[in-house]
Amino acid sequence: MVDKIKTEWLNQPLQNILAGIVVTLALIPEVIAFSFIAGVEPMVGLYASVVMAISISFLGGRPAMISAAAGAIALIVSPLVKEYGVDYLIFATILMGVIQVIFGLFKVGALLKFIPNSVMIGFVNALGILIFMAQLEHIFNISFATYIYVIVTLLIVYITPYFIKTIPAPLFAIVILTSVYIMFGADVKTVGDLGEIKRTLPEFIIPNVPYTLETLLIVLPYSISMAIVGLVESLLTAKIVDDATDTMSDKNKESRGQGFSNIITGFFGGMGGCAMIGQSVVSVEYGGTTRLATFTAGAFLMFMILVLGDIMVQIPMSVLAAIMVMVAFKTFDWGTFKYIKHGEKSDIFVMLITVIAVVLTNNLAVGVIIGVLLSALFFLKKISNVTVLKTDKEEMTYHISGNIFYASIESMMDQINFNDTNRTIYLNFDDAKIYDDAAVQAIEQIVDQLKTHNEVYVTNLSKESYDKFMRQTTIDSSHLVQKGVNEYV
Repeated sequence: MVDKIKTEWLNQPLQNILAGIVVTLALIPEVIAFSFIAGVEPMVGLYASVVMAISISFLGGRPAMISAAAGAIALIVSPLVKEYGVDYLIFATILMGVIQVIFGLFKVGALLKFIPNSVMIGFVNALGILIFMAQLEHIFNISFATYIYVIVTLLIVYITPYFIKTIPAPLFAIVILTSVYIMFGADVKTVGDLGEIKRTLPEFIIPNVPYTLETLLIVLPYSISMAIVGLVESLLTAKIVDDATDTMSDKNKESRGQGFSNIITGFFGGMGGCAMIGQSVVSVEYGGTTRLATFTAGAFLMFMILVLGDIMVQIPMSVLAAIMVMVAFKTFDWGTFKYIKHGEKSDIFVMLITVIAVVLTNNLAVGVIIGVLLSALFFLKKISNVTVLKTDKEEMTYHISGNIFYASIESMMDQINFNDTNRTIYLNFDDAKIYDDAAVQAIEQIVDQLKTHNEVYVTNLSKESYDKFMRQTTIDSSHLVQKGVNEYV
């Protein structure tokens, strides 16, 4: 237990604290923007981010991953807030958490292994594109000074690591350029232009809604959507951080942790949240490896709100945008171009569709779901190819190879000649495997049609296929006489 605490909390503390501070500064503009998307005041998103980050640092299954108010959740709840108000949002957030805890108890984290590599590549690339696109409004068509701040920020972030390795370059850039702005001023937009920052602590809240079945029916569809989208993004983010740090995390614990954190967040007046992919990448990129980085992100955000609120609102948005542009370029998988050149066409297509779906919908979960479904369809098509080779001597033998199931039976039956008469026909399954009742019914149909004018025998079923066939078939056992079957009788 002591060793686990040291590993997850106390390893390289200064590095993790500094990474958490950088994450905080990267969180602020996005969280405020997400609050506007959801239709609530900025403090709802900021409070959610404080509570989510602090609570998940204790409850989550992935150290160094950052959770806060999220854009995907904001898009879902916007209609609910518009029609019913903030209290319904808070109730939906609490219910979202309950659903995620249930998902965690049923070990839905194991489903992550079913996401193909092509979808993961598309997911990561779409994330990089979305991060980049989100910064454009803070850079272009504002002022000449904005461009200067962006260029200087990029130079500092790029050059500083060659000379100073103890302080993350983005933190260095924010401190220097915010100080320059405070001292000399400039025609640039600041964090304060995004919304009012109130210097108060979050308060414990019981949502003021009628606790009736009608209320539950209103909120439940939103809560289910929030829970699923939040969990998809959180588990995919955990996978990305796993790969970046060459470590493993407990996905089911993360599912439960996300749920409990959202319950706590709701009771403190925050909107729903999940793992923040961009900020998690920032955390890892600048040295975050432990839960201390996550805790620092939430605690320092609260410190910024209460103590440094007057300074926080003067941070130039162009500085934060430039930092996130660098993050976007580092997030994008530049090996994708090599992958496109040498990968399978179906995998490349899935990857590209995933990227396009995410960019068009601005929803990472939608892109992943579409990508997984497409990949599954291609996989079904690939494994449903059945080969039937015919040996026509004194006796006719159909050598059937492949996986026999609902998606492949048509291919198998198309290769059988049902016009044969007065022949002895063998259906040889030594290179085939029967998977479902549709396969059994298809074989029965072949036998029934051929036996009218022929002698028909099913031969050489494997032990597993034979057992499945015999449990479900209705054909007479006299049609199962060839060597390879009698062994099991």
